[in-house]
Amino acid sequence: MNGRPAPGKLFIVAAPSGAGKSTLVNALLEREPGIALSISHTTRAPRPGDVDGVQYHFVERARFGRMVAAGEFLEHAEVFGNGYGTSRGAVEPILATGRDVLLEIDWQGAAQVRAKIACVSIFILPPSRAELERRLRARGTDNEVSIEKRLAASRGEIAHAHEFDCIVVNDRFEDAVAQLQAIVHAARAGQPLPNDPHAELVAQLLAT
Repeated sequence: MNGRPAPGKLFIVAAPSGAGKSTLVNALLEREPGIALSISHTTRAPRPGDVDGVQYHFVERARFGRMVAAGEFLEHAEVFGNGYGTSRGAVEPILATGRDVLLEIDWQGAAQVRAKIACVSIFILPPSRAELERRLRARGTDNEVSIEKRLAASRGEIAHAHEFDCIVVNDRFEDAVAQLQAIVHAARAGQPLPNDPHAELVAQLLAT
């Protein structure tokens, strides 16, 4: 035996804008201190309250392009005109220590990660399209054009929900956090992952 710890688990959480992904992830990280959040790189401008190295590593487009060319990203994608990427150097060393890592990314990035490394992928759904729109407007961070773009894009994002290992509906917040914890605990224990495909809800969200 070499005495090295077993590799940590890699968790991916994705969702359409407005589903409450970040709030759920923050609550999960508070309750599961054994999980480290990987901070992504992005070319988008910081929003009010954003801190470089906390919400994202904010980089210029040229530097982002150089990182892509050098193969530094585990995944990267173009979303709403901005580049987003997860650095290999921010993930693999942590996993090697035996600690779990969580990636908060979109479905495109999730597909790239699944093709490269073992992971548990989770997709967050809103309870309805009306609630998704309400949450987007309540954030107060996007103008009307951006909100409409995000709502339009949400259908394409939700259409990929079935590709994920688990689906969690963010209706009652505490229930959703508990479901995320149950998934984490099952993955750590090597047990079957709790999952409901929520086929009826997915169909409704895609139809409305």
